[in-house]
Amino acid sequence: MKVLSLVLLLATGLLSGCALFDTGQFTETAASPSPSDRFTLPPEGTDVVGKIQVASARSEDTLADIARRYNLGYEEIVAANPGVDPWLPGEGTAVVLPTEFVLPAGARKGLVLNLASMRLFYFPEPAPGQPAEVITHPMGIGREGWETPQGETRIIQKTANPKWTVPQSVRREHAAMGDPLPRVVPPGPDNPLGEYAMRLSMPSYLIHGTNKPWGVGMRVSHGCIRLYPEDIARLFPEVPVGTPVRIINEPYLTGWRGGVLYLEAHPPLAEDSRAAGASPTSPEQMLVARTAVQSTMVNPAKVQQTVREARGLPVPITQGSAELHELLAQAPRVSSTPGWAPVDYDADSPANTASPGAADGIQ
Repeated sequence: MKVLSLVLLLATGLLSGCALFDTGQFTETAASPSPSDRFTLPPEGTDVVGKIQVASARSEDTLADIARRYNLGYEEIVAANPGVDPWLPGEGTAVVLPTEFVLPAGARKGLVLNLASMRLFYFPEPAPGQPAEVITHPMGIGREGWETPQGETRIIQKTANPKWTVPQSVRREHAAMGDPLPRVVPPGPDNPLGEYAMRLSMPSYLIHGTNKPWGVGMRVSHGCIRLYPEDIARLFPEVPVGTPVRIINEPYLTGWRGGVLYLEAHPPLAEDSRAAGASPTSPEQMLVARTAVQSTMVNPAKVQQTVREARGLPVPITQGSAELHELLAQAPRVSSTPGWAPVDYDADSPANTASPGAADGIQ
């Protein structure tokens, strides 16, 4: 069972902790990397997929480079690697890849978009005789003041090579900044919707590609959901019109695997009232109430430390379970440039070198 309100109940009394992983250099032979976008869907009662991996950075790598190669967003790879310079990790630096995920709570159906983790999950209908799968990709979301709405919606239209009809609100904002926009941006490399767009039944909101891939895994849009170009290209033909879409904001996720309860913690969004919330409820009381486990089964110190650090890594929190630093020490060591990487992009192109943080004018 998932803990849907964990952040409210654990925002105070958090314990300080030491570094959980030595981010120095390593020289082990690289293992074969595991894909991080498509997994066999586990049976009900098992909620964790994938596994953490550790890459060896090259001198020319940034965390953004490694993130894109491994189907990760910018914020999630930075959160997983506290103390590592995002722009100059350094030759041989061990970079934790958060390629293990707690599945979101609720029905495993259609698209589930978790704003707090900036990650999309798609549960397609399995083909006859084939196992069920879950597909996951990082996503960019609306920045403060232009928040992506929560709720249940559906895909009502799919368009390849879309034109962008610029919302009046966005045109006014850009005009005030001295950057007037046309009423319509035609398809092409200057179109911020990229090559594919899927329209939601929520007016004016899309799931689309981008001509600025650095914004994936960040809060830079005017509310739309942005995917890497290679991810939307694969997802677009798989998602039929009518697919249900559930948009949630769940910073803390819990799930079971192998009889062990895991907690995956992300920083609450800035406008989320839970970010500064407080509760007198102890971790033990909360977990007993929400997960049907005995209070003696859960290590409250690990819960508190995981919440405080919010690294986006599933951490086992049952008594006697492995420590995160032990799991990281055992994680496969892989190359920062996997052969199956979904994109071979030009690192010098403007779309890949623009500085994160600028607004793109996408509604």
